[in-house]
Amino acid sequence: MIDFNCFTLDNGLRVVVHEDPSSAIAAVNIMYDVGSRDEAPTKTGFAHLFEHLMFGGSQNIPVYDRPLQQVGGENNAYTTPDITNYYCTLPAANLETAFWLESDRMLGLSFAPKVLAVQQKVVIEEFKEGYLNQPYGDVWLKLCDLAYTQHPYRWPTIGKEIGHIEAATMEDVKAFFYQFYVPNNAVLVVAGGVRYDDVKRLSERWFGPIPTGPAYQRALPQEPPQTSPRSLHVTADVPHNALYKAYHVPGRLSPDYHTVELMTELLGGSKSSRLYEALVNKKQFFNSIEAYTTTSNDPGLCILSGTLNEGVSFEVAEEAMQTIIAEIEREAMPPQELDKLKNQAEAHRTFEAVGLCHRAEILAEATLLGDTNLVNREAEEIGKVTAAAIRQAAQRMLQGDNCSTIYYHRKG
Repeated sequence: MIDFNCFTLDNGLRVVVHEDPSSAIAAVNIMYDVGSRDEAPTKTGFAHLFEHLMFGGSQNIPVYDRPLQQVGGENNAYTTPDITNYYCTLPAANLETAFWLESDRMLGLSFAPKVLAVQQKVVIEEFKEGYLNQPYGDVWLKLCDLAYTQHPYRWPTIGKEIGHIEAATMEDVKAFFYQFYVPNNAVLVVAGGVRYDDVKRLSERWFGPIPTGPAYQRALPQEPPQTSPRSLHVTADVPHNALYKAYHVPGRLSPDYHTVELMTELLGGSKSSRLYEALVNKKQFFNSIEAYTTTSNDPGLCILSGTLNEGVSFEVAEEAMQTIIAEIEREAMPPQELDKLKNQAEAHRTFEAVGLCHRAEILAEATLLGDTNLVNREAEEIGKVTAAAIRQAAQRMLQGDNCSTIYYHRKG
């Protein structure tokens, strides 16, 4: 159970306070309701570019990191298709430093041409190193584009292509900032050795004067149901042939969300999963295999992926994978296996909740989803999942017509 209290400033900034008197540390998390799904198809990668730009100096603070480090703090950030998140930890006694820093860059970036040029180069290099110049690095670029035809999940957070980042202008950057980096499009979570009254006072002092921005009405193109299999063959200089299968599954607020999460864990979430036990340990068709979901707000993907052992054909590997899927669709799951899945899920939640930063993060996510208390109802929702529901989800979703497959061939 994570205790919290909430309030909203006049400018629309939602604030969540989680008091933990046992901690001498404070975590300050600002989550903006913007991710790569909010980008224009011709200007992708902007949400991720902004993750970098926000550390390039603001109106009154030329270097963000230095004042934070001087009071014993540290920080980081990340971007997903759904959100952009900035977080820092520091001694609770120095909490106001975080408010000063975060409010100033919400108020306005420096918009220095040199900063934009530097961060463009950094992101372009990241694109090359992470997606183009390492084995299997381009899989996500290709798989997103294959699985989606309309929804902006069809490009990854890094962007669709390097040219979009190279072509970004200062006008583009300012327009993106003033549309999305506004108090009414953000959630501030303050957790740790803090008090509600102090957080409210600091929020009103540092964030209260920031003007409300334009209301963002998200109206994304919806992905139509996939009605036939899709496939793509890729050949590259990689160590092993690899197989990637993507199935469309519901988003975070669907009543089937936790059922799909447990179904995916059953398939390939660990080394004791069905796919790993059968196809890595016993038959040795794969040298590695896994299953995971994209855990996205809008309908996402369940991914099955694995690298094949030498001499194993794609046909044999794919047929063996399909045999495991058919077993899950056809046979009742033993009660002890379902209990194990639920226990693993609960253990994972409990372990993550130990970290103060993670508690702040999930409180922010739940608030953006519309109900902060989702963080406390998750265990109950997982507990409600039945073996029959998992079997029915597999029958509906793990079908060939709902699948996009990449056959990644080793060159030579």
